[in-house]
Amino acid sequence: MTNQRVLTGITTTGTPHLGNYVGAIRPAIAASRQTDTDTFYFLADFHALIKCQDPEALNQSTREIAATWLALGLDIDRSVFYRQSDIAEIPELMWILTCVCAKGLMNRAHAYKAAVDANLAEQEDADKAITMGLFSYPVLMAADILMFNANKVPVGKDQIQHVEMARDIAARFNHIYCKKAPLLALPDYQVDDNVAVLQGLDGRKMSKSYNNTIPLFLTEKQLQKHINKIKTNLLEPGEPKDPDSSTVFQIWQAFASPEQTSDMRQAFADGIGWGDAKKQLFALINEEIGDARERYHDLLARPDDIEAILQQGADKARAISKPLLEKIRTATGIRRLS
Repeated sequence: MTNQRVLTGITTTGTPHLGNYVGAIRPAIAASRQTDTDTFYFLADFHALIKCQDPEALNQSTREIAATWLALGLDIDRSVFYRQSDIAEIPELMWILTCVCAKGLMNRAHAYKAAVDANLAEQEDADKAITMGLFSYPVLMAADILMFNANKVPVGKDQIQHVEMARDIAARFNHIYCKKAPLLALPDYQVDDNVAVLQGLDGRKMSKSYNNTIPLFLTEKQLQKHINKIKTNLLEPGEPKDPDSSTVFQIWQAFASPEQTSDMRQAFADGIGWGDAKKQLFALINEEIGDARERYHDLLARPDDIEAILQQGADKARAISKPLLEKIRTATGIRRLS
C-alpha cells in the first residue's frame, strides 16, 4: 500500500512563538515519525515576499524557523525538509497552473477580498497596495501542493479555501491535458480540531500581527517576564477564578497532562494567586522546551550546518519534482521537437 503524502508549509516571517509550536510545529513533528505517512515540510520563503520586503529579516526568519524545527526533533531522514526557493520546478509549475486558473477563482480568495474591502472601507481605490503576489498567492500554494502530489494538507480553518482552490486547479489541468491518466493528485485539507489555538498576552489569538506573542526560545528570564505580562483580572489570592476565561489556564492546558490540567483547574477554584499560577506555567513550559532551546541556539551559531541540511532536503525534493514537471511539460506540449 502506498503511503499518504502530507505537506506543510511554514512562512518565513518573524520568530516562532508558543502558538506556532502548539498549533503547528508540535503536531507536525509527531506526524513526521509515523511510518505510514510520507511527510513534506518546506520553508515558504517565496510566500514570505508577499508580506516582508526586508531582505535581512526574511533571511534571519528562515534561519530561525529552520533551526526551530530541527531543534524540536524533526526527523529529516524520514521527512523531506526543504526551502521552497530551492525547488525551481515550483515557480515553473505555478506559471503553468496560472494559465489554466480562472481569474474569477482568484477574485474569490479570502485574503484578496479582505484587502479590497479594507480599501473600500477607507474610500480608497479597490486595489490600492494590492500586489500580484497577494492576488496570485493561491496559485503558488497550489503549485507547492501539487508539485509533490500531496494527499493531505494540514491547515487552519482560514486556509481551507486555498486547498480547495488547489483541488479545483488540479482538476482543471487534468481535464485539459491528461484525460486518460491524471498527473496531478486532488488534495484534501486536514483540520485538527484538537490542536490548541493559543491566546496571546492580551487574550486575543496569539499572533505576530497583534504583537502579543511569547517567542518560543526566549531565555528563562525573558520567558518568565513574558508570562508575567499575560493579562489577568483583579481577583486576589484566595478568591476563586474561572479557568475557562483565563489565558493563563488556556496556555497551561496546551502544555499540561490531563492530570496536571485537572489539578490546576482545582487550584483556580481554590483561589490560586495569579503570580503563583504564572510561576507554575513558566516551569511547565520551560520543562518542555528547555533542551530544545539549547539545541536551537547551538544550531543558530552554525548556519552552514543548517544550510547543508536544507540542501540535502532540496535534493530529495527535486528527485520527485523534476520527473513530475517533465511529464507536465510533455503533457502541455513544452517538449523537444524530435
